[in-house]
Amino acid sequence: MNPLPPSALPVPAAVPQHCDVLVVGGGINGVGIARDLAGRGLKVVLCEKDDLASHTSGASTKLIHGGLRYLEYYEFGLVRKSLAEREVLLKSAPHIIWPLRFVMPHDPSMRPVWMIRLGLFLYDHLARREVLPGSGTLDLRGHAIGAPIKPRFTKGFVYSDGWVDDARLVVLNAVDAAERGATVLTRCACVDARRDGAQWRLTLRSPAGAERQLTARALINAAGPWAAQFLTEHAHAPQTRALRLVKGSHIVVPRMFEHDHAYIFQNPDKRIIFAIPYEQAFTLIGTTDVEYHGPIGDAHIEQDEIAYLCEQASRYFERAVRPADVCWSYSGVRPLLDDESGNPSAITRDYSLQLDKAGAPLLSVFGGKITTFRKLAEEAADLLAGPLGVTQGHWTEGTYLPGGDLSAWIGPPQRPDSDFERFVQVLQQRHPQRPPALLRRLARCYGAHIDRVLGGGTPGAEVAPGLFESELDHLYRHEWARSAEDVLWRRTKLGLHLSVAQREQVLVWCKAHWPAVDKETSWS
Repeated sequence: MNPLPPSALPVPAAVPQHCDVLVVGGGINGVGIARDLAGRGLKVVLCEKDDLASHTSGASTKLIHGGLRYLEYYEFGLVRKSLAEREVLLKSAPHIIWPLRFVMPHDPSMRPVWMIRLGLFLYDHLARREVLPGSGTLDLRGHAIGAPIKPRFTKGFVYSDGWVDDARLVVLNAVDAAERGATVLTRCACVDARRDGAQWRLTLRSPAGAERQLTARALINAAGPWAAQFLTEHAHAPQTRALRLVKGSHIVVPRMFEHDHAYIFQNPDKRIIFAIPYEQAFTLIGTTDVEYHGPIGDAHIEQDEIAYLCEQASRYFERAVRPADVCWSYSGVRPLLDDESGNPSAITRDYSLQLDKAGAPLLSVFGGKITTFRKLAEEAADLLAGPLGVTQGHWTEGTYLPGGDLSAWIGPPQRPDSDFERFVQVLQQRHPQRPPALLRRLARCYGAHIDRVLGGGTPGAEVAPGLFESELDHLYRHEWARSAEDVLWRRTKLGLHLSVAQREQVLVWCKAHWPAVDKETSWS
């Protein structure tokens, strides 16, 4: 297929001269806030210096969870808020978020039985549950869930949380924001922000170094681990909260078990790690908690982290996990509120919103976790409602993310997990010529919007196994994908399933068909 002619490419996002709010940061908090504000009728611009979800928000353990271990640190408010959000998010996007049962093999040398039972009781009852089943105990002997575990672990506890495709969650929030009128600029940095009376004068810089000025009534600093740096170096404002940067690393190994439950393992250092079914053929193991002092964008897993995760997983699995088994790894730097905890694992995962009204409003986001992003965004929008004269109130709770409303395919919703399976069945009936595995993958990525990707029956050439030109075209036009990495490791996880040569095919295709990033941004 020949490269797309210029007339077939989308018009690059033009930078407006003025907006109500500029949001800096294309992680989950930034896109969530942009979505909420756009839905309240504000003119919003979001800029992200790299790709969406290319740092912390795309490097999570991929869980929508209350945080069972946070109960040990008396974080009852955070756990309650997270548990309530868990149910809201499950209903909003059943294609990228779904229930997951966790098994904790009991190690008598770790936490006592009474403590675990008390924790699980609180976990079941701190917030209302409609979708997820409660906790219980499990005899691991002779059970399929106990088969991969060493025989000395005879008893387990089971409870529910949720799984999320974290990078797609970020992208879908950005898509929804754009569909509600926001301008989303990726590969675009805010390099200077200065108050000028009741407005901000802002300078944005493209990858090629071209600069453009705009004004905004308010500025939101959602730069994640760069939040403190952005305040002092670019917004010329004092840092109001101290952050602790903690690196979390994960490894992916060939599948360690056949069932669909995940494991939570207690370690001798009082930390926990997860072993989670991942992409059908793999197991995801993580995470570490390591104080980080290097360049934020350069974080990567160290050999001692790999050894730690392998050692701790091997304490439980009958088949040892070895560093040579690692197929892929990733690391992210979490910007955590500095609560003076000595142990990085004990630092709160809660968030703080700081509104500076000494002139044009400046709202800074510190901390947070992926589960609470919607609530954080709602609270951020509420804080700005007064200064910006916004009258529309809350709207995101009970609203689907793009592709989440499956009713046109399956009728009235019942349960998010069963609704998705009914959707897949209908999809296979409508497209019997397509491989079931391909349809399920596309259903997981795009939900009810899958027809936008299937190409109306003309998917184009197969660039790599299971990846067609119609999907690549959609990702470029509507989801800000600009490179093979964006496609293979964030918008999809096909990078895990393709060989080096096949990944190279995708790289060559993208370079041939998509304009260079540094020539794309329009400053008109």
